[in-house]
Amino acid sequence: MNIPIPDFAPAATEIFLLCAACTVLLVDLFLRDDRRWITEALSQITLVVCAIILVTTAKTGTAYTFSVMFVDDAMADALKLMIVLAVSVLLVYSRRYLQARDMYRGEFYTLTLFSVLGMMVMVSANHFITLYLGLELLSLSLYAMIALQRDSAVATEAAMKYFILGALASGMLLYGMSMVYGATGSLQVTDIANVIARGEGSRTVLVFGLVFIVAGLGFKLGVVPFHMWVPDVYHGAPSAVTLLISSAPKIAAFAFFMRILGEALQGLAPDWRSMLIVMAVLSIALGNIAAIAQTNLKRMLAYSSISHMGFLLLGILAGTSLGFGASMFYVAVYVLMNLGTFGMILLLSRQGFEADQLDDYRGLAKREPWYAFLMLLLMFSMAGVPPTVGFYAKFSVLAAVVSVDLVWLAVFAVVMSLIGAFYYLRIVKLMYFDAPVDETPVHIGADMRAVLSLNGLAVLVLGLLPQPLMAWCMLAIQRSM
Repeated sequence: MNIPIPDFAPAATEIFLLCAACTVLLVDLFLRDDRRWITEALSQITLVVCAIILVTTAKTGTAYTFSVMFVDDAMADALKLMIVLAVSVLLVYSRRYLQARDMYRGEFYTLTLFSVLGMMVMVSANHFITLYLGLELLSLSLYAMIALQRDSAVATEAAMKYFILGALASGMLLYGMSMVYGATGSLQVTDIANVIARGEGSRTVLVFGLVFIVAGLGFKLGVVPFHMWVPDVYHGAPSAVTLLISSAPKIAAFAFFMRILGEALQGLAPDWRSMLIVMAVLSIALGNIAAIAQTNLKRMLAYSSISHMGFLLLGILAGTSLGFGASMFYVAVYVLMNLGTFGMILLLSRQGFEADQLDDYRGLAKREPWYAFLMLLLMFSMAGVPPTVGFYAKFSVLAAVVSVDLVWLAVFAVVMSLIGAFYYLRIVKLMYFDAPVDETPVHIGADMRAVLSLNGLAVLVLGLLPQPLMAWCMLAIQRSM
């Protein structure tokens, strides 16, 4: 009996990451607390090597391996590179915060690396089982990370909520996948797409399965009406973990949507488009309106995230390569803005003090004018004010919606954006027009200062020159479709 040996080259990044994560886990067992920086350094080196592998092995074509369950294409390479860069920046921002809260331990770094592995598997999945395995690896890592502060009742409560609701969403996702399997006889993405294109299989069963799949995907993305976990988890989790939850996994969730809706169930576009329209409208409306009432910055950013994911759905529901490319550009921009915003929270936080109240930013321009300016750029970009990149991101998804004759939806999104601008500009007002309530000086390392400055300035530079990033996203989508 001859067992074929799969081609490991398309999965070289994932194989290296798995080996490196296990190595970091073992090395950390033999380190004293005062040498924990070695674990962080090894984690950063792992991410840098992953980025190098992605860049050097990138190809224009599409490669399959592991019985066509794993795909390596241009979209996968681009999204994985975004994930690696985002997590690397996250680790720089998190060090000082973790040290002040006795969380500067190997568990944080190894769980982060395993969550990155789960995201990468999701991005390259060409089979429903592979997608689910990647999703669960990511989710289980995040559940544990939220509860790392074992003495915090708020963090433990957030972890329990996320775990229970996540299990419910996973069950719905699996049930939907089983119905698709029953209708098509396959769990492979390309086979399902071919069966639907030929008009085979029970359409009724497919649509029912689609409803459960979209519900499960909606939970993972955090959109209405599956958003109930987002504010509590953002608020309850340690800020460094909240930064992880709110950034790189959004890129993996976008890939999940693309693999299932954009590829496997593309033939059912009229059905899932109507569902996404409802989810997008409700998310944009509820996210922007509920955020106005928040006094906690992390909860405000949670509702802001719901609104932004509604905008992300606008590009996907267009169902065209233009829409998919615009959504990919939007998720990249959102992660960039989110990294900078939570980086400011981690910057101002110190031992015994979480800079997560809006009042904590009063008079920041008088205390730290440079960081106040960076926060201003980030808030303008979140609100979609030109010339920041947030404006171009929203414009691109709205253009995709208009191209499929959903003008009313674009008008609605613009009106909601104007409402949402209020709570972003409120922070700018607090920083520049109110007297400071805290005169404590901010002390940070040169690496965090440099990365945060580059992060903040990037939203302005990319706003002035968005074409390279937009062209890269469009090219990745076109080569993968």
